[in-house]
Amino acid sequence: MNKQAHLATWGMMRLRHGITLRVIDQLNDAQLASHPVAGMRTPIELLVHMYHGTQNMTATVLAGAMPESTEKADAAKITTKAQLLEYVNASWKKANDTALALTDAQIGSLIQTPWGEPFPGFAILGFIHDEYLHHRGQLYAYVRVCGIEPVMMWDFDHNAPEFQKQTAKA
Repeated sequence: MNKQAHLATWGMMRLRHGITLRVIDQLNDAQLASHPVAGMRTPIELLVHMYHGTQNMTATVLAGAMPESTEKADAAKITTKAQLLEYVNASWKKANDTALALTDAQIGSLIQTPWGEPFPGFAILGFIHDEYLHHRGQLYAYVRVCGIEPVMMWDFDHNAPEFQKQTAKA
């Protein structure tokens, strides 16, 4: 994978982020802090996991090494939707800025991970999509357990303008 291919797939992450913001908006503070499914993360913990991971993995490809995780400490500080949205948006901005700045060399380089073996940067970028999507599915299940019909997951046209489809540049 090169930067051009990465940016095409990253554009899809931007669309998904817009949908996720709309799903977050469907839940209130109490629902976000609840355990709608016993033994699983709260929606706040889940969303911090999703966005911390996105930010952390783009930073890993940029730096060539995985930064220390602050996920649990970050989640512990969040108790309201407003705080969660601030965290999600700040994490997205950092991840997006990093993703857009990556070079072909960084995307192709081997990076040592705590998982025992090195992975190429493009594989780590692929992990972002896998992690984000399976946890987004979990978020949708949470919304349904709370008695809410979630927004349609492919309704990108109703995202905020900055998270809608973009036309290709010539």
